[in-house]
Amino acid sequence: MITHMTLFNVLMLGLHVDPRLANAIGFCAAVVQNFTLNRLWTFPESRERRAGAQLGQFTTVSVIGLAINSAVFWTVSHLMEPMWSALIAEPTLVKAINNNLALAMAILVVLFWNFTANRLWTFRHR
Repeated sequence: MITHMTLFNVLMLGLHVDPRLANAIGFCAAVVQNFTLNRLWTFPESRERRAGAQLGQFTTVSVIGLAINSAVFWTVSHLMEPMWSALIAEPTLVKAINNNLALAMAILVVLFWNFTANRLWTFRHR
C-alpha cells in the first residue's frame, strides 16, 4: 500500500501524470514488491514450489486485481469529486484528496481479492 500510494502521488502531484495512469504504474510496482514479500515472508512454505509458476499465477491474480482496482478508483473518484469541489476551493487540493481517498478505497477492496486468491491458488501449500 505504501509503495503504491507513494509512487501514485509522486507521479500525479509531482510529475502531473494522469491519475489513472499513475494508479496503474503504482499498482504494478506494488505487485513486484508483493510477490517477493509474499514468497519470502507471508507464505514461506510456498518456496518449495517453482518461483516461475507462482509468478505466472500471481500475475494472473494481479491483472484481475488491477481491473477491480481501476474500476473502484474511477467510480469513487468520479462520484466524490463534486462533493470535494463544493467543500474546497483549491482545485489541486481537491484532486489530491479525491484521488487519494479513491485510491485508498480501491486498494482496500483489492487487498481482500489478492490475499484470498493468492492464498488459495498461488501460494497454497501442497
